[in-house]
Amino acid sequence: MPDTTRMSRRQAGLWIAGLALTAAVSPGAGWAQEPPKPRQIVVNASIGDTMVATRAIYYAEFEKLYGIKVVESGPVNLAKLRAMVESGNIEWTISEVGGEEAIRAEKLGLFEPIDRKIVDMDALPSPMKERKVTLARGIYSTTLGYRKDAFKNGQYPTSWADFWDVKKFPGPRSLRARAIDNLEFALMADGVATDKLYPIDVDRAFRKLDEIKPHISVWWSTGQQPAQLLIDREVIMTSGWNGRFYKLQRDESGIDVSWAGAMTKIGTFGVVKGTPNAYWGQKMLALMNDPKLQAAYAERVGYPGTHPKSWDYVDKGAYKYFPTSPENLPKVAWTSDEWWAENGPAVEERFARWLLAR
Repeated sequence: MPDTTRMSRRQAGLWIAGLALTAAVSPGAGWAQEPPKPRQIVVNASIGDTMVATRAIYYAEFEKLYGIKVVESGPVNLAKLRAMVESGNIEWTISEVGGEEAIRAEKLGLFEPIDRKIVDMDALPSPMKERKVTLARGIYSTTLGYRKDAFKNGQYPTSWADFWDVKKFPGPRSLRARAIDNLEFALMADGVATDKLYPIDVDRAFRKLDEIKPHISVWWSTGQQPAQLLIDREVIMTSGWNGRFYKLQRDESGIDVSWAGAMTKIGTFGVVKGTPNAYWGQKMLALMNDPKLQAAYAERVGYPGTHPKSWDYVDKGAYKYFPTSPENLPKVAWTSDEWWAENGPAVEERFARWLLAR
């Protein structure tokens, strides 16, 4: 510590002011006072209906509370996030990351530590509340969606074994053009229990995928495709994110889902390492952790929140369409982010080669 007795009054004042400024803006030390408000912050997140809902619920509330404009960016892109942090050219304040990518992002040091004085995570279930750099905001599943009118006498597909059974349930199908989820679906179709999926027997999964490959008419790559394929009658059943089927289910459009073996994941957000607006990023995370806002978001898009109290504010009529409802939760399977973080790149590369070998 400098000897302030040897400083001029002006020098001592500048040194003390510098300490205060450092404490106010240093993410590692917390904020002694609220930093100046920027004109805007940028949030990078998934596009489509979820971005519209996030704008209406979270961004609008943030702008109302703090008078800071929220600029949207998308889609989620871990490679771009990494490039930003490594170059120091930070465009985003907050970024969403997928489950296994949250683990990679933490190992790569791409996010600031969550300030627990601003973001109260104590009420979250374990291990969500132990996360150090990402907030678990919501939960979603990749489910089996189908057209009811494609099946006679109410004999609908209720499992991934049924998806693979082309004799009992004939007709075109669709799966995502990615290894994640498909390997688990293949193993469940081959008789593996949901609690025995990991570590994934990759060779066994690919052998089972070989059986269904000729019956996949479309390999989807964007979130809106599965529901549209069903609406357009291009397929009779498909995998897809539950939120994409949510409104169709509630509108009784004739499209429904099977929750058995739905691969379930956690959506996460973090404050980008090195952003000059880290404090305001923490404030946005705090809003994303608000149970009332999570409930409003869930009702709009079908992806329930992680805060236990959010269920107190959700329309009870929407419960049955959520992966975490009492009737659906026992049926779903949870994706191992740890397995995919370690093995994903190699397995995805193998899947891409397999997909091309038609």
